[in-house]
Amino acid sequence: MEKIIDENKQGEHLILEAKEGNNRKLFIESYGCQMNFSDSEIVASILSKEGFNTTNSLEDADLVLVNTCSIRDKAEQTVRKRLEKYNAVKKINPKMKIGVLGCMAERLKSKFLEEEKMVDLVVGPDAYKDLPNLLSEVDDGRNAINVILSKEETYGDIAPVRLNSNGVTAFVSITRGCDNMCTFCVVPFTRGRERSREPQSIIEEINDLWSKGFKEVTLLGQNVDSYLWYGGGLKKDFKNATEMQKATAVNFAMLLSMCAKAQPKMRFRFSTSNPQDMTMDVIETMAKHDNICKYIHLPVQSGNNRILKEMNRLHTREEYFELIDNIRRVIPEVAISQDMIAGFPTETEEEHQDTLSLMEYVKYDFGFMFAYSERPGTLAGRRMEDDIPADVKKRRLNEIQALQREHSLYRTKQHVGKVEEVLIEKASKKSDAHWSGRNTQNTVVVFPKENYKVGDFVNVKITDCTSATLLGEAVGYSDNN
Repeated sequence: MEKIIDENKQGEHLILEAKEGNNRKLFIESYGCQMNFSDSEIVASILSKEGFNTTNSLEDADLVLVNTCSIRDKAEQTVRKRLEKYNAVKKINPKMKIGVLGCMAERLKSKFLEEEKMVDLVVGPDAYKDLPNLLSEVDDGRNAINVILSKEETYGDIAPVRLNSNGVTAFVSITRGCDNMCTFCVVPFTRGRERSREPQSIIEEINDLWSKGFKEVTLLGQNVDSYLWYGGGLKKDFKNATEMQKATAVNFAMLLSMCAKAQPKMRFRFSTSNPQDMTMDVIETMAKHDNICKYIHLPVQSGNNRILKEMNRLHTREEYFELIDNIRRVIPEVAISQDMIAGFPTETEEEHQDTLSLMEYVKYDFGFMFAYSERPGTLAGRRMEDDIPADVKKRRLNEIQALQREHSLYRTKQHVGKVEEVLIEKASKKSDAHWSGRNTQNTVVVFPKENYKVGDFVNVKITDCTSATLLGEAVGYSDNN
């Protein structure tokens, strides 16, 4: 499962600098995972060449697109409410066209067009290059749909625009799709099989971001640990094709090292990892390079072996503990976060307690916790009865969340008294007199502005904390500026 951006908040309206000569207005809103927000930047780049500038005014838009998430029912219901809002505005502005992008488009396909008649355009995650042709169909008065999944990396040759960017942090996609087939997850059905992007194009995008002043990149994939690129090579140098592939392959650890070396003053993060696929060479690469952040999002979903098997998670509780121990042995200062599902079908009270005891062992820095939501089309949806009562799911989720808050405070307290490097990203939401940034462990740090600015690496002495935020005072620029 991908790391989810808070699905309860309003979707982000994505804006880029107006391009001279463009006279059509695009309103694009994104929900769900980081990959969706990255994909919206690709869509805006494609449509910029078709005469569209982005707008934050829904009422003035010629084209309204919502990039959607299907990972949970709540996310889909949020999108449906937005579509109702769009259609209410369309009654006032009948020239407006409405489109659905992303995972809901792939999952529901023609249902939006034929049954619900809420949209003019349905485009799956691999079909954004076809948007110019689809918009021509729509402009001619016909509905349009393309939800074909690709077997190849789709957008490696497109330079994304950076929407609503702080000019400091950016996403760079390195893989698409997932082959793991967890029984609760729709991602393999909505984003297809795993495929990796050519490493040189990744490095070129990172170099371009650095030249534009960006200081931190998050490498994205549904499962970044599965990154594997079989490169070229002179065939005469190898005895056979298999030998050539092995000699020229780039795996995720190698890609991480390439990125760190290409821009030694840029910070790198990655998401999302899968415990069954994470290897020690990745951990050792993180430890070797100071500019690879010491933070790993490592979803576990459950602490019970039977439930893990029912989920088709190809690791056990014991193997997960061994991985955690190895990570902390190599990177003692590492921060680890989780995904956790409460109330998976057939989960007993004792099995729920196993999840809590796993959390006690790991003591995650933070996490993303949800009650089980049956997703149509998944193996769990087809073969398992959603038999845990809603009130039991809610109670178990509350217990998981309460324990995580306790552990988060335990972890943030360990930073108090230390001096830590922070990359300033924006002004604090709660105080115009304070900056907000993150340390290498991905923890938010807030401190007085003084004469520093967005994009500065600053050493901050941590003086206090909450369970989610570190508070401190700047003591000078770091050596990374």
